[in-house]
Amino acid sequence: MSALPQSPRVFIQTADFDLSFEVDLLRAQNPGVGAICSFVGTVRDSTAGVPGSISSMELEHYPGMTEKSIEAMIDAAHKRFDILGARVIHRVGLLQPLDQIVLVAVTSAHRGESFQACEFLMDYLKTQAPFWKKEQTPEGARWVDARVTDDAALAKWGLASSNFPTLV
Repeated sequence: MSALPQSPRVFIQTADFDLSFEVDLLRAQNPGVGAICSFVGTVRDSTAGVPGSISSMELEHYPGMTEKSIEAMIDAAHKRFDILGARVIHRVGLLQPLDQIVLVAVTSAHRGESFQACEFLMDYLKTQAPFWKKEQTPEGARWVDARVTDDAALAKWGLASSNFPTLV
């Protein structure tokens, strides 16, 4: 029996995603998978701890550059951790509170590597991925840097924010 072809690892899309479907696709690529770790981020209705302060969010990206950047971090995760596969889906466009916004899923033979690689990729997405965000608030719309600089998150991986290209 021949192996299934490798499906793309990075998807930037407006459509929602189905966690079970995406994990099944990732798992089907390798019968050696013994662990799957996934993270799903959702849009919340608050900023700075103020409930109801966000009525919607609009995310933009630079097509081609964003995918290439995330692909490079998946390559880095493969070098750093003993993982079998990874999949990242990040939505763009207009999103409402409770909407799913991001999926990071990682497979490995054992759970520890999957957990670490999933957190590594999510820390990258939150701190370095080239996305732009516009929040709708009661005071009106405002553009904010979608990359939350978290030097502590990067430092735990031995990385500095200057190790990654930025788009400001």
